[in-house]
Amino acid sequence: METRELAYFVAVAEELHFGRAATRLGIAQPPLSRAIRQLERRLGVTLLERTSRSVALTAAGEVLLREGRAALDAVAAADRRTRRAGHPAAKLVLATKSGAAGDLLPALLSAYTATAPAATIEVLLCGIGEQERLLRDGRADVALLHLPFDDTTGLDIEELHTEGQVAVLPAGHRLAARTHLLTADLAGEPFPTWPGATAAPAAPASPGPLVRDSTQLYQLIALGMVVATLPSSCRSQLRPDLVAVPVLDAPTVTTVIAWPPHSRSPALATLIRCAMDLSTPAPLTTPA
Repeated sequence: METRELAYFVAVAEELHFGRAATRLGIAQPPLSRAIRQLERRLGVTLLERTSRSVALTAAGEVLLREGRAALDAVAAADRRTRRAGHPAAKLVLATKSGAAGDLLPALLSAYTATAPAATIEVLLCGIGEQERLLRDGRADVALLHLPFDDTTGLDIEELHTEGQVAVLPAGHRLAARTHLLTADLAGEPFPTWPGATAAPAAPASPGPLVRDSTQLYQLIALGMVVATLPSSCRSQLRPDLVAVPVLDAPTVTTVIAWPPHSRSPALATLIRCAMDLSTPAPLTTPA
């Protein structure tokens, strides 16, 4: 298969509409349809069920969509990392969620700088759930991810820090004065919808708005439109009109440093060693 064919198929599979996919790709619809039919003939399977009104993925199409995305990401990553490695001013690109990692990120950058490294570090501050994608498609060399929310399948990781979670509430909320909560106490509260979420909310929740970054999230909480369970380290960034209450039975959150397997970058190895030197077990949140 050619990368062009994969890109064509992924566009159709994501849009489930040949016209929209053709517009997205900047080509006419007839050659797009021919390319998909040719791909199906070569593979000997039907990828898309077509009617006059709809397009749907077959089981084989679902597999190729998943594998095709990964393959296109790998090609893009190879391109970007090769160009970066050949640039005279070598640098590492570190992706992290904006507002996450607490004191870990500045401590890590300081420790790395103190080793007199050969590469500088560019920090990409991402929206919620974006840092994993940046790492997989080569726009980042390394990322700080958070389990169980981010998918680390196929990546090399080292665990750095584990902490409990707190419920972040508006100061006037009915639960704001509690010393601690259980997930059942939050049942029925509106929780935000996270982009690409792989983990369930801490309690049965009413559907809430899609939240893409921490600034938006805290504003929605302050307005009483959502509540959220977040790592306890978020306390240091909360606005005065928000409170954090420990949720004793919420899943713990583990911050990991992640990078592509088989990396041979000495600068990356140095950064990972610095991160591991900084990692220490953190006490889980307990009631006062």
